[in-house]
Amino acid sequence: MVVYDYHVNAQIVNLARKDAEFIYAGKRGGHHTLTQDEINAVLVEQAKKGRTVCRLKGGDPFIFGRGGEEAETLVEAGIPFEVVPGISSAIAAPAYAGIPLTHRKFATTVAFIPGHEDREKTGSAIAWDKIMGIDTLVFLMGVRNLPYIAEQLMAHGRPSETPVAIIRWGTRAEQNTVTSTLGGVAELVKSRDIRPPSVMVVGDVVNLREHLSWFEKKPLFGARILATRQDTGGFEPLARLGAEIVEFPTIEQRDPESWEDADRAIGEIGSFDRLVFTSANGAAYFMRRLMELGRDIRDLAGIRICAIGPKTRDSLERFGLRVEMVPEDFRAEGLVAAFGDVCGKRILLPRAKEARDLFPDAVRAAGGEIAVVTVYRTVAPDRHSKRLARLLREGRINVATFTSASTFKNLVSMIGSEAVELLRGVTIAAIGPVTRKSIEKQGLTVTVMPERATIEDMANAIRDWAEANIPVSRAG
Repeated sequence: MVVYDYHVNAQIVNLARKDAEFIYAGKRGGHHTLTQDEINAVLVEQAKKGRTVCRLKGGDPFIFGRGGEEAETLVEAGIPFEVVPGISSAIAAPAYAGIPLTHRKFATTVAFIPGHEDREKTGSAIAWDKIMGIDTLVFLMGVRNLPYIAEQLMAHGRPSETPVAIIRWGTRAEQNTVTSTLGGVAELVKSRDIRPPSVMVVGDVVNLREHLSWFEKKPLFGARILATRQDTGGFEPLARLGAEIVEFPTIEQRDPESWEDADRAIGEIGSFDRLVFTSANGAAYFMRRLMELGRDIRDLAGIRICAIGPKTRDSLERFGLRVEMVPEDFRAEGLVAAFGDVCGKRILLPRAKEARDLFPDAVRAAGGEIAVVTVYRTVAPDRHSKRLARLLREGRINVATFTSASTFKNLVSMIGSEAVELLRGVTIAAIGPVTRKSIEKQGLTVTVMPERATIEDMANAIRDWAEANIPVSRAG
């Protein structure tokens, strides 16, 4: 079971076991899905049922996260636990805004202060007079009380010209940083409509942002890209340029419903002239099954091996196989053109259950014999799609990527009837004409399509589009 908070990045939640149960315990702007007592009760109740429970918090559980209170409850109930330290937004947000909280020339002390206390209550839990001697002050959850905080700091001796920074959604694609002074920040935040979640930094170190700002200067800062395939490593160059990659795989690979055809082909593997792989997945599943049947790469001696794309070639070479042909066009059409005369040749094509017959039909038409066997199938995973739908609804996805018709069709199926409408305001990137046709059939437009059908080429095409089309806001 995973009991998670509002500010937890969904990318982390996606790493949980697929059969895990999720309980949302978010607190947002005073609206509590569960009270603290109810959260405590859930943790105890589920642990006593023998379940392994993860209490997943944004930031660090022991810094203004009530982790200490929850741990005390577990101790009282006799439930063992462990704490995994996190990185508090009090540290992360200023770092991503280019503001070091300590600096040998400007600040040797720092304090973290909750900023959401009720200004109407009698007295204050904050010793305003005591914190005046601390160089850097970091207020969390204080945007709504900002005028009061600034008023108290100035009333207790902080000069009105003291530098102040407000960082909203620190470390995320929508990070927004404004800088001002204690005397002017309240009006500035009001005019800019800065809302929670935000971190407020007070002190001379704020002036260093002018020279040290780095995240908001990245070329793809502000871009949020939806990846609908399992392997998102090809998008890593975009992440390094500042884009945020939202991983939401809409397909996953599984064994075929039956190995009968593949096993028969492997049993007579020596009769084939050529072995063709159209994907890295096909290569991996075929080689695994080959070895499960007590065979190995020696059984492939004398067979010419062909692959579509460098990733497929690389996966085969990791098995110690020599790939003799990689067509320039990384599609079935390219393979047909590269093969030339296949008359009288016997070809084995291990592939996914759902695939086009263009290449097999061309081989047969040219007088060749081809055995097409299923070594894996793709299915739509069981995933929670509400957060993704919300991101699309709020216009917080810039680019949606689809590497096959299945990735698109499954996304539509998983989100539901509103999916197509939600995608109308999103730039769509696709690989291959079949994928584009499937998308355009729904009345959508494919804007980005690489010439070569690889993730790397798609990433390069997205980079070029984003640099030209996504405005970068570096307020403050």
